[in-house]
Amino acid sequence: MTVKTIHRVKFFDTDVMGVVHHANYIRWFETGRVEFLRELGIDLNEMMSDGILFPIVEIGAKFRAPAKFDDDVEIFTTAEALTRAKMQFRYEIRKRGEDKLLAEGNSTNVFTSGGKICRLPEKYSERLAKGL
Repeated sequence: MTVKTIHRVKFFDTDVMGVVHHANYIRWFETGRVEFLRELGIDLNEMMSDGILFPIVEIGAKFRAPAKFDDDVEIFTTAEALTRAKMQFRYEIRKRGEDKLLAEGNSTNVFTSGGKICRLPEKYSERLAKGL
């Protein structure tokens, strides 16, 4: 399953060179991940209320071409692994309407409760499994 999210580049997303600052791609990965989970019916606020947190333990990005102010970009989020212990995602960012790859990346989250890695409760793991 791949979820596409549209984002319009804001002026504050750019740097002094007039291109998107590299740190914003990581934010866009987060946007894509949240929308991916929302598509599966997983509400992150509900998970946090249940005491489940999901810190990122690994993240990476490769930048291929710049995005600029007012560009519409598409964030493509695809799950690589969705288990009761972790989530791994792959991301591609492209300018809307073009095939050119601007950036790609990956991330890994683990599930924790009380500061320790835990197994995701069934009420969430059943929904999460539908994302592969």
